[in-house]
Amino acid sequence: MTETTPSTSARPRAGGEHPLVRAVNVMKSFHGNEVLKGIDLDVHRGEVVCLLGPSGSGKTTFLRCINQLESIDGGRIWVDGDLVGYRAEGEHLHHLTDKQVAAQRRDIGMVFQRFNLFPHKTAIENVMEAPIQVKGVDKKTARQHAEELLAQVGLADKSGAYPGALSGGQQQRVAIARALAMDPKLMLFDEPTSALDPELVGEVLRVMRDLASAGMTMIVVTHEMGFAREVADHVVFMDAGVVCEEGTPKDVIGNPQQDRTKSFLKRMRTEDDEARADAAGA
Repeated sequence: MTETTPSTSARPRAGGEHPLVRAVNVMKSFHGNEVLKGIDLDVHRGEVVCLLGPSGSGKTTFLRCINQLESIDGGRIWVDGDLVGYRAEGEHLHHLTDKQVAAQRRDIGMVFQRFNLFPHKTAIENVMEAPIQVKGVDKKTARQHAEELLAQVGLADKSGAYPGALSGGQQQRVAIARALAMDPKLMLFDEPTSALDPELVGEVLRVMRDLASAGMTMIVVTHEMGFAREVADHVVFMDAGVVCEEGTPKDVIGNPQQDRTKSFLKRMRTEDDEARADAAGA
């Protein structure tokens, strides 16, 4: 299949720096239902971008398009200057092979709502697996790096534990270490705390804060308003497949301009208040 190449390219911002991620007019449909209706987004190296919005707004689909778990129906995505999913020949684009897609995906780490760990492998074996199988790293080197990463996420003492013996928060931290083991340029987080009991959320968010402080480029789908307010450089509110509002956390969370954003944030505050009340009464 060939497509005409659009004139838009991954243009640098002022100062000459190209965005690490550039999405232009990204569209995606499932069975005739438009899930993404023309998403534009730039993410620069070292930035943390939080995607907010109600369920069904397209946030997760957008992440999956960046990581090529879903193919886009229109628009373009670049990661570190490389066109995602296509190669250009003159004025036409051709789909990459599965092998080429896998090679692009190696530079992008993704952490899902569910941990997806191998249940028959220990924590350290889960972290070692991809570098050995995908990059061909020798076992000694992979184990040493895995030990360092487990220590980084606060699980140095759990390296020999199987997922079934770990809490949800611990499993999610192993999943983060597993994604980091590939030395990604970009980390994608799809509501990484949504499947956790409330008391386990903090330990995962602490690891993510540490990654942000260390300069990791991150796109985070989250309902954790405190995290978005504190850590994000840029906040994007999505609803019904479009970007309704974006800007700094102070602007979007603290002083939203769009009615849909205001309504969403009001509902989130109500849910937080109810959760705190339930916890106090427990």
